[in-house]
Amino acid sequence: MCGIFGIYDHTEASNHAYLGLYALQHRGQESAGIVSSDGKQLHHYRQMGLVSEVFSRDILKKLPGRNAIGHVRYSTAGSSELKNAQPFMVDYANGMISIAHNGNLTNAFLIRSELESRGSIFQSNMDTEVIVHLIARSKEKTFLERTIHALRQVEGAYSLLFLTEKEMVAARDPLGFRPLVLGSLKDAPVVASETCAFDLIGAKFIREIEPGEILLINGKGIKSFKPFPRKQPHQCIFEFIYFARPDSFIFNHNVYEMRKSFGVQLSKESPAGADIAVPIPDSGFPATLGYAAQSDLPLELGMIRNHYVGRTFIEPEQRIRHFGVKIKLNPVRELLKGRKVVIVDDSIVRATTSRKIVKMLRNAGAREVHVRISSPPITGSCFFGIDTPKKSELIASSHQVSEIRKFIHATSLSYLSIEGLKKCVKGEEENFCYACFSGDYPYPFQMELE
Repeated sequence: MCGIFGIYDHTEASNHAYLGLYALQHRGQESAGIVSSDGKQLHHYRQMGLVSEVFSRDILKKLPGRNAIGHVRYSTAGSSELKNAQPFMVDYANGMISIAHNGNLTNAFLIRSELESRGSIFQSNMDTEVIVHLIARSKEKTFLERTIHALRQVEGAYSLLFLTEKEMVAARDPLGFRPLVLGSLKDAPVVASETCAFDLIGAKFIREIEPGEILLINGKGIKSFKPFPRKQPHQCIFEFIYFARPDSFIFNHNVYEMRKSFGVQLSKESPAGADIAVPIPDSGFPATLGYAAQSDLPLELGMIRNHYVGRTFIEPEQRIRHFGVKIKLNPVRELLKGRKVVIVDDSIVRATTSRKIVKMLRNAGAREVHVRISSPPITGSCFFGIDTPKKSELIASSHQVSEIRKFIHATSLSYLSIEGLKKCVKGEEENFCYACFSGDYPYPFQMELE
């Protein structure tokens, strides 16, 4: 759950990296960082907080050079503190190197234990640093060869950007879990997690970086390498369901259109005898549009979201029931009173939020509340970069749909089936990872990871 951005050979590299990270803020809100290169050395700044809080005009002036990479972080591996903020930068025998990583390495703990037993000293507790140590220990001649040597030893999900004094390298793991796209701003190559970062700076989308592909970007241009054995892709379907921005184009599809198709399919599978369809803002909007159109139901904004909620807020001393949800969402009573309502949301994790939303709708006068979820039940944790809780905390891992319906006090509850989900990516079903729904993980790994 991170966003990465890189730009090569542009007079305003750091400023564009800042804007690119701004567009990718949804992928991580814990920390932000930029590393720039002036051709002789790397300059870096990283701090906890949002992009707009971390960077100022004065700080960006201290990041000179025509090349830059940036990162916004939401931690999956490694605690939420400054030492784990990225891009991660080191100075080693062959020069300076910086790395920005989106994903999660499933064998990082084993490699780290082995490296530490040989005397390696780690500065952080995140999995990304393992890659840096493997590069530093490699006996290969060029930086690209050392990088390939290191990546042959790791497993799991990675979309990566490296920056040295003179080169930028982009890499995507052989299974292609996380998105990574290539673009250009006039003649300057640009790489980002999602195309929405290109739109903000006026860059042109060229193509997706392929699973298992490594790009070397330097003064000679862009050169593509495919050093790994070809494997069946396992792109994360949850990027479509929730995580990516709706205006992005990833995995060869527009995210908004894909979410809308989930809603259409959900309506075909599980119609509801309702008067109105109400989206749960904001991620439920596209699926609700599809559901309402297919069901021939009027779509009403029966839940209004407060867009100015920070990450922390002060609760009143006399605790208000469901305060955390109420500060973000509020029902429109006049729309709901006496009506049968179907609400559409992208997923249910622990079900505590769904329970509070149903309660709020009933208190606002809704006669019936039907809940429709535009993804299958989440029954297992993700080990490839989406921060789902432990399996024991996922309500669908231990409860039937009928039990979850009772827990959230809904009139009815239905999920999109895995088969229905696959219909929406017809012809490409085998290219996606459904492990959090099916338990069929593409990599075998130790259960201690959970």
